[in-house]
Amino acid sequence: MQRRIVLTGGGSAGHVTANLVLISRLLEEGWDIHYIGSKYGIERELVACLKNVRYYPISTGKLRRYWAWANVTDLFKLLLGIVQAFLLLFRIKPGVMFSLGGFVAVPVVVGAALNGVPVIIFEPDLHPGLANRISRKFAQVMCTTFNKSSAFDRNVDGKMVHVGPIVREELKLGSRARGIGICGFNEEKPILLIMGGSQGAERINRIVREALPKLLKGYQVVHICGIGKMDLSFGHYAGYRQLEYAREELPDLMAMADIVVSRAGSNAIHEWLLLRKPMLLIPHAIGGTRTGQTLNAEYFKDAGYAEVLYEADLTKETFLKAVDVTYSNQKSFVDAMKASKMDGAVDKVLTLIEMAVHKQKEGTGG
Repeated sequence: MQRRIVLTGGGSAGHVTANLVLISRLLEEGWDIHYIGSKYGIERELVACLKNVRYYPISTGKLRRYWAWANVTDLFKLLLGIVQAFLLLFRIKPGVMFSLGGFVAVPVVVGAALNGVPVIIFEPDLHPGLANRISRKFAQVMCTTFNKSSAFDRNVDGKMVHVGPIVREELKLGSRARGIGICGFNEEKPILLIMGGSQGAERINRIVREALPKLLKGYQVVHICGIGKMDLSFGHYAGYRQLEYAREELPDLMAMADIVVSRAGSNAIHEWLLLRKPMLLIPHAIGGTRTGQTLNAEYFKDAGYAEVLYEADLTKETFLKAVDVTYSNQKSFVDAMKASKMDGAVDKVLTLIEMAVHKQKEGTGG
């Protein structure tokens, strides 16, 4: 009988990317794959087009830690999503459910638990997000990317299993020469790649453009701005290339870069670590100065992989200085990254998925 799995996760590319890696392996191994996500989120764009993966949209509501009138309507959306997910899972009857987090994941996880489906969740960040904090109560296993969990989430229930980062191995296939050709750059100046995340980063974009005349004296710059966030008035600068986003060409752009400026989402920074790229990390400040991306960035700084510039300190002058510091220390960053170990996460997760299905069959006498 074909093994069947439901995956979920969405709201940002970071809550989908690892699922795409897993889906590729699951398809190779003959799984029947279903995906439950939101109606309009990025996960639908990235998953619904995949062959042999069935996508189901449900109602979702944002989870907030603060009071807002939208919490009232979103509560009803969340409850509706739980009902929809429950009915879908009752019909699909998967052997296991895997969640990468995000707002859409909560109703799916609850729906799976109500159906008696074993739940495995994956936490990409050092500090678990609110969705996974809730989902953990219904899960059998919580996979973690970081070997060290944050002080806010110790393994008191024995559910946490460290597996490491799930990253796209095909990024290793990028070509520096192809990247230089795409951008029209040369080998004479170092190349700086700037990425603000899947939605772009208004503050980073603005500072980069303010700093551009001085920045281009020492670097060639490829700037991935985000959809709708390009500024064509800067198109005349030699050595500067703007892109809304990068897909097929991304491995080549990453291979080309000498250093990168990035947010500190877990998927992104572990991909840079995989490629041994010195990083200047500018973490999101949303959620408090000691949570989320800030903790990821500080962990990487302490490990010797990156320089960190906090958004509260971000100005044209501090940005230019931080870029120069990162470039001047690139050898020490690369040496530290070479000593890191980050292999085998996909195999570990697939083993946990197989174990969950096996236990479920034993429990039901199947």
